[in-house]
Amino acid sequence: MIEFYKMSGSGNDFILIDNRDGSLAVGDVVAFVKKVCARKVSVGADGLIIVEQSDRVDFRWRFFNADGSEVEMCGNGGRCAARFAFLKGIAGEKVSFETVAGIIDAEVRGDVVKLRLTDPRALVLDDRIRIKNETLFVHSINTGVPHVVHFVRDPDDFDVFGTGRAIRYHEHYRPAGTNANFAAVADMHTLRVRTYERGVEDETLACGTGSVASALIAARKGLVESPVDVRVQSGETLRIHFEMTRDGFTKVYLEGKVRVIYQGSLWDEAWKSM
Repeated sequence: MIEFYKMSGSGNDFILIDNRDGSLAVGDVVAFVKKVCARKVSVGADGLIIVEQSDRVDFRWRFFNADGSEVEMCGNGGRCAARFAFLKGIAGEKVSFETVAGIIDAEVRGDVVKLRLTDPRALVLDDRIRIKNETLFVHSINTGVPHVVHFVRDPDDFDVFGTGRAIRYHEHYRPAGTNANFAAVADMHTLRVRTYERGVEDETLACGTGSVASALIAARKGLVESPVDVRVQSGETLRIHFEMTRDGFTKVYLEGKVRVIYQGSLWDEAWKSM
């Protein structure tokens, strides 16, 4: 039996496993992740988080997308991990944990988690790419993972899957690929954003780092000011705080609700019999 929590960060759902004692014995961890994240035949999730021991901060994490790819950072996953650590007694209301992207700090206040991201990098504005014989004006930034942002008139009437997939695999972003966000400005403090996520290979109900990327690029374009409320596909709202500097951004925070869906025990039938 493998004890786990199922949690949702504003519509992004994750499986979280406490492996600080090193007892998780599943052999091929990539195959394990793919199987337990498969919907309808196992637990199902956008990703899986393994919490491990750290000698520097409260814990270290390994984050996997549903396709088994291990990536540097995930904003909503980070918020879930912070609340998980608080609920399990791994950390207090102030949480720090190691990721490939760097040390991440968070604050847990009930079911609301505010996460500070590492300073973004690789900002590119007003780029052009060809998609299906059409030129798209796009912008990109790395907010822990790479993101492209394309502003559209109405995200709710846009081919997020088709265009998002084309951007994700576009030769311009090879070999790693990118996430693709489609954003519209409602007012100086509000955005509507839909995201196609690399590794999930579909639109997700929310993307924390994508919401941050959209807000930062909109700010650099003079379209919004901090704080920015981002309404995501789940219908929930993520709040983005930041300071814009001459050359970039600093003190970037992602804030929103985290819910515990359930906790339970994985039988080996959930991942060995598929």
